[in-house]
Amino acid sequence: SVSILIFNTSRQCFVVVKQFRPAVYMCEVERHHPQVFRNQDKESFSHLEDPLPAVVGVTYELCAGIVDKPDLSLEEIACGEILEECGYRVPVTGLRRITSYRSGVGVTGSRQTLFYAEVTDQMRTGEGGGQPEEGELIEVVEIPLEESMKFAYDETLPKTMGVIFSFMWFQNNIAPKLPKK
Repeated sequence: SVSILIFNTSRQCFVVVKQFRPAVYMCEVERHHPQVFRNQDKESFSHLEDPLPAVVGVTYELCAGIVDKPDLSLEEIACGEILEECGYRVPVTGLRRITSYRSGVGVTGSRQTLFYAEVTDQMRTGEGGGQPEEGELIEVVEIPLEESMKFAYDETLPKTMGVIFSFMWFQNNIAPKLPKK
């Protein structure tokens, strides 16, 4: 897969997405209602009397997507995801490769490549939001630069490790070069 740290230079903020993740939701159900999973099989899985709100399954994430188009480069896939999920048109030359690493090592062990892209308000050509026909319901969220590290360490805001790592990478590699206010 690919993921992209997006920084809007017009407003000095990061552009991330919020998505409902069924696995996160089910972990919260298990945490709050452990009895539901005890001695249950598919046929007798009980109905939850007091269901949790869907928001407990929502996480903050980097813009990302799977590599499922063999005729496209990782950069082309990343640019397509930025447009589809966040509404910004970024040229392939506007991407900077940060690194690649293994994600989901306990389940899939897949390789993810992380990119960095700077965008401006003028590059926004759409609303983003993903493709509902593919089951995506994505909310675009802006995190102001000055609040980003507080956001990264706030344990009440469910986020992926990619968000935390990329914000730290930005602080070490990009922030020192930004013009001082």
